[in-house]
Amino acid sequence: MARAVDLAYQGRGATAPNPCVGAVLVRDDQIVAEGWHTRYGQLHAERKCLADARKKDVDPKGLTMFVTLEPCNHHGKTPPCTDALIEAGIARVVVGTRDPNPVAAGGVEKLLEHGIKVKVGVLEQPCLDLVADFLLWQRSHSPFNILKMAATLDGKIASSQRKPEPVSCPESFARVHEMRARVGAVVIGGNTFYADDPSLTCRKKGLEADFVQPFGVVVTSKLPEDPPRFALLRDRPERAIFMTTATAARSKAADRLRQRGTSVWPLPGHSGGLSLSYGFERLRYDCDCHYTLCEGGGKFALALIEQKLADELVHIVTPRILGDDTAPAAYSGREHIPMSKALNFRILKTEACGTDVILTLRSK
Repeated sequence: MARAVDLAYQGRGATAPNPCVGAVLVRDDQIVAEGWHTRYGQLHAERKCLADARKKDVDPKGLTMFVTLEPCNHHGKTPPCTDALIEAGIARVVVGTRDPNPVAAGGVEKLLEHGIKVKVGVLEQPCLDLVADFLLWQRSHSPFNILKMAATLDGKIASSQRKPEPVSCPESFARVHEMRARVGAVVIGGNTFYADDPSLTCRKKGLEADFVQPFGVVVTSKLPEDPPRFALLRDRPERAIFMTTATAARSKAADRLRQRGTSVWPLPGHSGGLSLSYGFERLRYDCDCHYTLCEGGGKFALALIEQKLADELVHIVTPRILGDDTAPAAYSGREHIPMSKALNFRILKTEACGTDVILTLRSK
């Protein structure tokens, strides 16, 4: 099942609005075929796994399939996976977790009705973590927001001079652009926009010719007075979105942005700042964004976490120490907080990336 989970993650960002699913076919405790859902509208993991078996001249009859999510039992873009398992003569199916979608659920019962043995709940938590995005889409109108932060060992994200220089290693930089390739929007705060002048594009090597760059989204109460000065507004103004206050959205600066094809969205207030949930919901429905990558500074990051909008945290630790108390911190904006009020996370994954370490976390 662990292998099936690893396979499933390879479809992250391409299967939406479907979940990521992985499957392996096992004979005598050895994996003989495998597959995962690679892209929305294409074969599901179970059918990909069976296709891999045919390619390898492996007869699936009487074998066991491990699959991270309950096989679907309805006809959508593709036929039901339960039918494929029954027709292939699979003897036993081991399921990570049940399908929360009532339209597709019922696969376990159908398999049992056809004499196939079924076991549910193997590595259930990792399988639930795998479909956290899908679960969110089922219960809310928000995209799945990934908060990315890169910091030194002492938690600094830039020098006190705020020069736009890399914090992490080249391998981590490349990983971030792989993440950008899988999201519909890259979101930053106003401080990052004005200090770094980022383009917010994906510069991953080997992008397909028809690749569409993610929207560049800036959350700020202060709109730029001179749009052509900024890379995002100079190079692709029609793919830029500014989330701002209702007052700023009625300003002359907002009119200048709209004349260039840039969207300006007013947001309601929240605790002295902006309520981001409304803006993210608009990204989901107006721009068809199922994922966002949030890359702002410390205050923006903390606002996302406190408003419960950071669905996943990817924290890159680089083995350097600045030791400068005046340098900006990774998460900032709270004062005089006792340890009992700390924001707690659980670690999903830890991996080395070049000279850095990447932590993938979720809020507890």
